[in-house]
Amino acid sequence: MTTLVFLEHHDGELQKGGLGVLGKAAQLGEAHAAILGFGVGGLAEQAGRHGAAKVYIVDDPALEAPLPQPRVDALARVVRDNGIENVFFAQSVLAADVAAALAARLDAGLNWQLVDVEARDGGLVAKQPALQDTVVVESGWTTTPRLALFRSGTFDPQELGAAGEVEQLSVDFEDFSTAATMVERAHAEETGPSIEVADVIVAGGRGLGGPENFTLVEELAKALGGAVAATRAVVDAGWYPYSTQVGQTGKTVSPKLYVAVGISGAIQHKVGMQSSGTIVAINKDPHAPIFEFCDLGIVGDLHQIVPKLTELVRSARG
Repeated sequence: MTTLVFLEHHDGELQKGGLGVLGKAAQLGEAHAAILGFGVGGLAEQAGRHGAAKVYIVDDPALEAPLPQPRVDALARVVRDNGIENVFFAQSVLAADVAAALAARLDAGLNWQLVDVEARDGGLVAKQPALQDTVVVESGWTTTPRLALFRSGTFDPQELGAAGEVEQLSVDFEDFSTAATMVERAHAEETGPSIEVADVIVAGGRGLGGPENFTLVEELAKALGGAVAATRAVVDAGWYPYSTQVGQTGKTVSPKLYVAVGISGAIQHKVGMQSSGTIVAINKDPHAPIFEFCDLGIVGDLHQIVPKLTELVRSARG
């Protein structure tokens, strides 16, 4: 079967999530990639290295801003003209908008928050956590194309060395697709990687005691070369930006290392980070729920432990 993967890009780089999904698509059959934007032709070679047998490039000023509708026009043409059976997306705000609108445009089925998919009996079966991630259910599609949106960090990118044949396309955009324009793009000031792609995340909770103590988390994250995250309670209290929230109403992350500082580990937070490779918890409450599922738990005063840990990390890394 042929699968088209929407590859999102920022600052001239293809995003890790989409490349991981591309590798999964290559395991199912022939994987194609769609790169949509303005001045993006140079990204095709990277897509080929990660498993794309064919790369569709739509390079147009209408696609310069990260708006969904022009991308729906481009993807709809690729799907219709090439008989694409599956369209895969890696979770992001833009990808979710594009996937939903494309499903409506093509009258197609969309399964989302997936953690895996497999070929079975000539079709696809999706695997999706449910009931706050306590069970995994299987779901499917009754028609093609099948649209799938995968959780952030589900698959790691792999260099597979596909041919990467490139096809340049021009698209006639619908009038309503170009009616919206972006007048300004605000960029948050970040000193490290975003939590969606970081291999290491240090997250802070209400146990820090106040927003001024987030410097402890920031210094540890900096020493580890990681990103800073927060719980919903912290975000709701205005201690840290919403863009850093991990949990049921925030972002789902899968870093190699997740350090939870002053976080109780309630189910709402657990569902956003439990697929992390190694989970380390620092909390003064020995009965905190997070100690039931972390890999390493430290019971003690975080205000004493975290600075010492930061110092040790810096010393070890020279």
